[in-house]
Amino acid sequence: MIIKHKEQRVGVFIDTSNLYHSAKNLYKRKVNFGAVLKDAVAGRKLVRAIAYVITSEGGEEKNFFDALTKLGIETKTKELQIFSGGAKKGDWDVGISVDAMKMAPKLDAVVLVAGDGDFIPLVEYLQSTYGVQVEVVSFGKSSSMKLKEQADDFLDLSANPKKYLIY
Repeated sequence: MIIKHKEQRVGVFIDTSNLYHSAKNLYKRKVNFGAVLKDAVAGRKLVRAIAYVITSEGGEEKNFFDALTKLGIETKTKELQIFSGGAKKGDWDVGISVDAMKMAPKLDAVVLVAGDGDFIPLVEYLQSTYGVQVEVVSFGKSSSMKLKEQADDFLDLSANPKKYLIY
């Protein structure tokens, strides 16, 4: 069991589309990012919280981005890539990983809000290179088992969906 003390400096990195799709597929609901951030920080010193988001051509995300900003969450955006065959790709895994590695020397805990197993090498790297505590926050039902095992702590949003979803 890890110890979370109020002097720890925390960085929160949110894979917004991962969380959004998990909530939508599992519960047909939207995520309460305020509640997620509050429990991810757990009373410690928040250095930075960044939500990584994909924008669509319509730009209907503006209200959502404004809401995140009001919560104290920075947004980093990139456009959805649409390939000639019609395939769509929008993913921030590399961007999230690079930011977490750049900020790790200034943090005691890195909180990764994502359940994607692609982040396992990042978790291992941050733990071994910087000695930071790496915590994962996501819906357990749609999270990589190996990611949950590798993390120093795992907050399962599925354990209390009413708290972390908007009804």
